[in-house]
Amino acid sequence: MSLRKQSFIQGAMILLAAGLLNRILGFVPRIALPRMIGAEGVGLIQLVYPFTIVLLTLIAGGIPLAVAKMVAEADSKDEQHLVSKILRVSVILSMTISLIAAAVCFVLSEFIATKIMTDPRVHTAFLMMIPVLPLVALSSVWRGYFQGKQNMIPTALSQTSETVFRIVLTLLFVWMFLPYGLELAAAGAVLGMVAGECAGLIVLGIQFLMERRKPLQFTPAIASNPKERLALPSIRHKPILRELLNTAIPVTGSKMIGSLSYLLESILTVRSLTIAGIAAAGATAQYGALQGMVIPLLLLPGALTYSLAVSLVPSLSEAASRGDWATIHLRLHQSMRLAIVTGAPFVVLMGLLAGPICTLLYGNDSMAGMLRWLAPIAVFLYMQAPLQAALQALNRPGTALFNTFAGAAIKLILIVQLATNPQYGITGVVIAIGVNMILVTLLHWISVARLTGFRMHPLDFLKVTIAMIVMSAAALWIWNVNLMGQNILNLFLASFVATVIYLLLLILLKLIDRHDAARVPIIGRFFLPK
Repeated sequence: MSLRKQSFIQGAMILLAAGLLNRILGFVPRIALPRMIGAEGVGLIQLVYPFTIVLLTLIAGGIPLAVAKMVAEADSKDEQHLVSKILRVSVILSMTISLIAAAVCFVLSEFIATKIMTDPRVHTAFLMMIPVLPLVALSSVWRGYFQGKQNMIPTALSQTSETVFRIVLTLLFVWMFLPYGLELAAAGAVLGMVAGECAGLIVLGIQFLMERRKPLQFTPAIASNPKERLALPSIRHKPILRELLNTAIPVTGSKMIGSLSYLLESILTVRSLTIAGIAAAGATAQYGALQGMVIPLLLLPGALTYSLAVSLVPSLSEAASRGDWATIHLRLHQSMRLAIVTGAPFVVLMGLLAGPICTLLYGNDSMAGMLRWLAPIAVFLYMQAPLQAALQALNRPGTALFNTFAGAAIKLILIVQLATNPQYGITGVVIAIGVNMILVTLLHWISVARLTGFRMHPLDFLKVTIAMIVMSAAALWIWNVNLMGQNILNLFLASFVATVIYLLLLILLKLIDRHDAARVPIIGRFFLPK
């Protein structure tokens, strides 16, 4: 495969396609595992995941973005020798951290399983998790390299490979180990995750070797004098390790706040609901429905925001290195408009048809009320990732860190204040999460606006609102008329027709045009002018 740099929109769309596929496939184990090992077995797996997320955040939270940013800046100046040095330093740093973390986890595995995770049955699953740490460390550097090169194909291929292998092997290992007990079945699920990460790393490694076999090309000024070429990095650039850490540490800190906030949120929610008079088992079930069923649905459009964020970092870094503020404003406007336009139909369908959607996916609609509450607020969540990526690309990761911390602190305080009140219960947790989404997004927006002078076009918001209203009316009419006779078929028909109407309105209102469609990979060529 010939690897090449894509445009900002093409890169975002490539990652969007892969992200949507991965998120859709990700629902397979969410539906299958409870049927295989029950709620108790899933609970054992979930005890391992939050701690794993914290470790992976520590190891690779900010390194991919830092590598992408630095590679994009060096590549814009055709300094391929500097790219090689960035890679070497990044690999050494990430692998060192991961191996130290793996060793500590192995030595303290029994203590962590018994005291921190509070259930000794997760000990085997936790041991199975440890090999994933160096795998993620290396893959994060390679992904950052390709993202810095603005070539999103290897990242998309590796993510899809990882997802497919993880799903297949997770279900296979659970089925194989289940006769030996829930403890080994849970360990099998974690082993499937490790195997999937290994598959994704192999795909990335093949792409990386293909790319690095190409001969390095230097600019004439640098290549003309080998002595100057060797001396140049130390003269013209800050030390690579220091520059890498300057970006990676605040980003890691920002993500670590989210990971630790998730752990504290789970603890405080269950305890607060218990104080409100709900039995411990019921409190755990309610929080499980919120985090295990409702939030994943809301995050489905997050495939776009992730793809936009990943593509935005190198694009903005390259423009900032040239002082090209016009391009910065253009990229910000493109990413925000795409985030809103793409997230809006999800907001409509999840808000209006929450009941039938939950029934179709989970077999009951007991969590539909929470989905209705959060769906309208989710549009703020979709705008959050591009804004945070912009702050990081423009050398303001500390600002993003502060905004995230402020939002997490307010959320935890609201959970304690509201969820302990019997009048609110789990609704108080939903309110706290919604306030967090809105607050962090607004803080990011204010920070980006002050830094760049960026302003969204109010007319775009009005156009999207009009399209959402018409789409809502179409979806409700089809659902209430019940043309298909069966709820599942009627749900698909209402969703399909409403989405088509929404897309047509986007074209009529000129929110998207032929030039936007032409940038979409594979189908884009059909929209090129003849």
